[in-house]
This record gives sequence, structure tokens and C-alpha cells, in this order.
Amino acid sequence: FDGFDHNAQTLRILTKLEHRYAAFDGLNLTWETLEGVVKHNGPVVGPLAARTKPLPAAIVEYARLHDLELATHASAEAQVAALSDDIAYNNHDIDDGLRAGLFGVADLADVPLAGPAFAEATAKYGPLELGRLIGESVRRIIDRMVNDLLTETRARLAAARPASPDAVRRLGRPVAAFSPAMAWEMKGLREFLHARMYRHPRVNEVREHAKQVVRDLFDLLLASPEHLPAEWREQAEGPNTAPTARLVADYIAGMTDRFALDEHTRLYKKN
Repeated sequence: FDGFDHNAQTLRILTKLEHRYAAFDGLNLTWETLEGVVKHNGPVVGPLAARTKPLPAAIVEYARLHDLELATHASAEAQVAALSDDIAYNNHDIDDGLRAGLFGVADLADVPLAGPAFAEATAKYGPLELGRLIGESVRRIIDRMVNDLLTETRARLAAARPASPDAVRRLGRPVAAFSPAMAWEMKGLREFLHARMYRHPRVNEVREHAKQVVRDLFDLLLASPEHLPAEWREQAEGPNTAPTARLVADYIAGMTDRFALDEHTRLYKKN
């Protein structure tokens, strides 16, 4: 049924699934905002695209109505937003992993970015309670990442001298970027987090349970759409059809974790 793509799903929410206005579905957002949702990681078609899979139907359908220039880069603002997300989640995951006990401060000693930051905070303040040590160290990692991003982006803008937003889109490479040295350090940090956090047995157990909940909900609601709430059930086109599959995917994608677990318990007790 064309699978699930989070960028495409966001586009569907913003252009179709939100029902706030009488005259149209979706939200009243600018072309640049929607372009950024789809292309913040770079072109999605053409020679510059990193993507090898076919485009999700939602993106193809919307681009037919409003050309998002899928073969070009997004705006500078969208590029910065994507890299800001990298900064946020890497540092958030260091915090989460330490507080959850998935790894310890000593394990970070040889990890790029993290090791030097924790050593610097300890050298300056001596022994600290874990919360303060994390706060002092993570803020140093964020500072290094942000300053590197600013320096590299300013250098790229000075070299390219784009005269307009469209010139930014057509440069052939991003204007917002980390330096090669920082990109290498971030790669080392992500490798550590993958090995010690994302693939930790405790995390894997939760992930596999979550996958099973989603699979169960999808299979049941696709085969028996009468279990959907009334406003969703009215849109279903019958069991096991492609339109119903997309409807069920939209419904599940809008669930919070807690609601999905509660619905799984309710429906599988019922059935």
C-alpha cells in the first residue's frame, strides 16, 4: 500500500487531513514551508537526490498541484531547521541515555564531542551530581555544534554569494552545513549512540513491542474498518482496499503512544 514516509505524512496532515477551514482542507501555509517539509534534507528527485526509492504518492500528488521543485535544494531556512534538529536530538539522546542508565559518563570518554565536553565540565567544576554534569556538558556540545554550523554556513554563503532564495535552491549543494571535521565527529557520536542506546536490549524490546502494536492495529482495522471511530469509518471504502489502508495509516499515525497502546488492548480484548 505504498508504505509509510514521515515527510509525506506530514505533508498530508498539512494539506489534507487538518480540517480547520470551510473553503479548503489542510492549513493555510506558505509554499516555502511545505517545500521545507518535503526537501529539508535535500533534493528528492534528480541527480542531486540521495533518495533511491520511488517518491511517496502523497508528495507526487501534491507536487502535481503545486510544483515544489523537487530536484532543487530547499530554502536556507529549511536547511538550518534540518541541522538544528540534528543538534537537538543528538544532545537530547546523550541526556536520555545517561539518565536511563543505558551508558555511563565513563563510557563517553573516547566519544567524539561528548568526551571532551564532559572532561572540560569536570575539570572546571570538579565532581558534580549527574544532572548538573549533563547540563554543563551538553551545553558545551551544543555550543560547539552551533558555532561550527554558523562558521561553515557563513563561509559557504560568502563563497557562493547567492543573490536570491532561488539562487540558494539551485546552487547544487547546501548553503547551511557543518564543517567536514564536525560532520566526522558527529558521525562518531551517532555510531556510539546507535551501538549503546538505539540498539540497547531494553530499547529493542520496547521498539519490537511498538512495531507489533502498530502491525496489529493496522491489520485489524484494515480487515475490519467497522472498528474505526464513526468519522473515520464513514470514509472507508471496504475491507482490505488501498484507500482503506491509507485511511487506517492516517488514523494510526495520529495516535499518541498511550492511545495506541490503549486501543490495542481494547480491540484485542474485544476480538
